[in-house]
Amino acid sequence: MQRPTGVIPETPGSYQFKDGAGRVIYVGKANNLRARINSYFAKVESLHPRTSNMVESAQSVEWIEVRNEVEALILEHSLINRYSPRFNIRLRDDKSYPFLAVTIDEQWPRAMVMRGRKRKGTRYFGPYPHPWAIHETLDLLLKTFPIRTCSAATFKQHERLGRPCLLFHIEKCSGPCVGSVTPESYGNLVSDFLQVMDGESDAVVARLEKQMADSSRLQDFERAAKYRDQLEAIKLALERQQMVGERDEDLDIIGIAEDEFEAAVQIFYVRKGRVVGRKGFIVDKVEDVTSSGLAALVVERLYDDAPILGLPKIVVLPFEPERKELLEQWLTQTRSTKVEIRVPLRGDKRELHELVTQNAKQELNRHRLRRAADHTARSRALSELQDLLGLPEAPLRIECYDMAHLQGTDYVGSMVVLEDGLPLKRDYRRFKIKSGQGNDDYAAMREVLTRRLTAYIKERDQPISERGDRPGKFSYAPQLLVVDGGKGQLSVAEQVVRELGLEHEIPVASLAKKLEEVFIPGRSEPVEVPRGSDALFMLQVIRDEAHRFANRFHRELRGKRMTKSELDGIAGLGPARMKKLVAAFGGVKQVKNASREQLSELKWLPKNTADAVYAQFHSAPNIQP
Repeated sequence: MQRPTGVIPETPGSYQFKDGAGRVIYVGKANNLRARINSYFAKVESLHPRTSNMVESAQSVEWIEVRNEVEALILEHSLINRYSPRFNIRLRDDKSYPFLAVTIDEQWPRAMVMRGRKRKGTRYFGPYPHPWAIHETLDLLLKTFPIRTCSAATFKQHERLGRPCLLFHIEKCSGPCVGSVTPESYGNLVSDFLQVMDGESDAVVARLEKQMADSSRLQDFERAAKYRDQLEAIKLALERQQMVGERDEDLDIIGIAEDEFEAAVQIFYVRKGRVVGRKGFIVDKVEDVTSSGLAALVVERLYDDAPILGLPKIVVLPFEPERKELLEQWLTQTRSTKVEIRVPLRGDKRELHELVTQNAKQELNRHRLRRAADHTARSRALSELQDLLGLPEAPLRIECYDMAHLQGTDYVGSMVVLEDGLPLKRDYRRFKIKSGQGNDDYAAMREVLTRRLTAYIKERDQPISERGDRPGKFSYAPQLLVVDGGKGQLSVAEQVVRELGLEHEIPVASLAKKLEEVFIPGRSEPVEVPRGSDALFMLQVIRDEAHRFANRFHRELRGKRMTKSELDGIAGLGPARMKKLVAAFGGVKQVKNASREQLSELKWLPKNTADAVYAQFHSAPNIQP
């Protein structure tokens, strides 16, 4: 793409990059259009790979001037919603959440469970994480506030018949369809229902308590019991809305968990001090963005359309977003009252925010697992890998290798396997590094690959008559061998494969952590594996699994080394006897200083084992004349 001709204005505005077909592929905003647009035409090497990819895909750029940054922000939102550019970050609902809705614009308002877009003339409560949670809440409140839940067609049918439905007979509907309740009384029921759902239940509870007391004083115990049951139902419904703050607090608490290419966002909605709902999104990080930039974009996308529960007074984030003052100005302008963005450092809000963030981390893990388990996605990933890496066939068996150590000690390697895109844990292998060359990842990688591929060649060339009934540990060759690292690790893998004469049988590749770049032999530049693609996701999964497996083995070895006892290796003294012996004397030092007679007094300790323990610490040194 060529630098745009003409004079770019130095004013606030929004800009749009378009491809050759005239489609908008990226929308941005800037306080200074000239400076921002010119930044995209610097040297390609200075641009982030994702930004460079966007610029290379674009054929033209256009811009629209506005008066200030807030207007630029609003215009950007409008254009993103209109064009859905593929290089802009998007919030994708990780599920469709249900809401409790009340149709207040109808003559006889109806309570129901709704999903999807907001409708005018309807009050919403939630979202709820599970449908059963909203149905339980509604069922409890109908005992106290029996408003209708039937559809318009059902209501008209019973109105025409003059007979109420079953809900009327079980006292979960006041029967407006047959005139069993006046419009005024029904309106009061709806008003009380909305008050309780808003968290303003004190007046309703106080009135019911007074009515219960009055009925009890008049010895109308049946009516008093009814009021008691209604109070209990309200109490149970309110318990489902956890109290987490002061009564006048309206908060949206946002937790974010991210990796290089995706993020999970969880929002807890707090109204009148109660958690009234929660919602989650998966963010596809299609553009280069920092954590602070991601927080700003989440706020922008979350509130660019009128939220069902309205804007809160306070938005709580894990870290301060970019352009915080601008975002606060925009939110305040939208709400018509002051909105603050805060990062909690201590206290109850900090604890609650940690809970929300933990929910986000769990959701990101679940998302990765769901994606890995999807058969269609796995098949697509294998096909993409074949095409992108130039493989002769789809790599149904992929092996990945990684190293782990601590300053050259307890050096280990790992081999993990994906077969048809799924982990094949019975084929996982781990290696203790034997070369002892210190902190040298290249030498360790060479040793592990040589041992694994040499074993494969030995088993491959073994006569059929000499093979057992079961295949050996390394009987199968990978259709793609992946090493964790960059060009250096790839070079080692390439050399080992070539030295063993397997360069035409086993393709190799490497995946670098920093920029998630994929390298293959014969290319100085990384392979352009689309970010967010199933192919890159599969490589990330197997790389992370190899890293986890290597680190676990390393920790095991380090733990054993650090817990090694001076009593190890004594004949007849196993772990159980060792533990019992140390307990009997009160420590290893006391065992070392124990006499032969003291050891022999232990009836459960065989004499020859007692002699061996004593000899371990008291034998005279063998001095040569």
